[in-house]
Amino acid sequence: MRLVPNSLHDEVAATLREQIFAGALVPGSFLDEAALCERLSISRTPLREALKVLTAEGLLRHEPRRGCFVREVTERDLDEIFPVIALLEGRCAYEAARNASDAELSELDVLHERLVRHAKARRINDYYATNHLIHEAIIQLADNKWLAQVIGDLRKILKLARLQQLHAPGRLEQSLSEHLAVFAALKARDSEGADAAMRTHLTRQREALREVARQQKSRVMS
Repeated sequence: MRLVPNSLHDEVAATLREQIFAGALVPGSFLDEAALCERLSISRTPLREALKVLTAEGLLRHEPRRGCFVREVTERDLDEIFPVIALLEGRCAYEAARNASDAELSELDVLHERLVRHAKARRINDYYATNHLIHEAIIQLADNKWLAQVIGDLRKILKLARLQQLHAPGRLEQSLSEHLAVFAALKARDSEGADAAMRTHLTRQREALREVARQQKSRVMS
């Protein structure tokens, strides 16, 4: 694969970011600069600039005299990130309730109908995809570029963790109920209610992830 020279380090960063999210570069793995330069047919300079970008995003960690490693997301990281993203996305829901037009809420209604169908059929991958679209739509409806930027940065870290909270017992049904509560508040133009419902939704996501981690640890020890 050969990359074009325009904004080369951005293209290298995008390529490595995709490989990290796809699991081709696993958490904790060392990034061999010489091997990457050969594989991508590039020099060290654009690669090192790309590594700086990914380190700033939190996807890599740099160790002096050793190099870059794919970041491993810890339980402490999740405990620290979720309260922050709950506040931020809660604020998005607050602003969306005030800003969204009737037409935009109708479009959001279509996504929620799809979410309900996926939940009833227990199509978890499709549910995840639609869930993501709904969160992104609410962030856009908030129309606050600063909120969107910070949430986007945090979601990259959460994506790195490859979270599977819907596998916790009863979580799929609970998640759907939470989404419908957020949407009901949006339709009612209840900013405070939308904020609270979204914060509850994300707080319970963290609780479900903690339960999944507990179950996995129990299986390993048994």
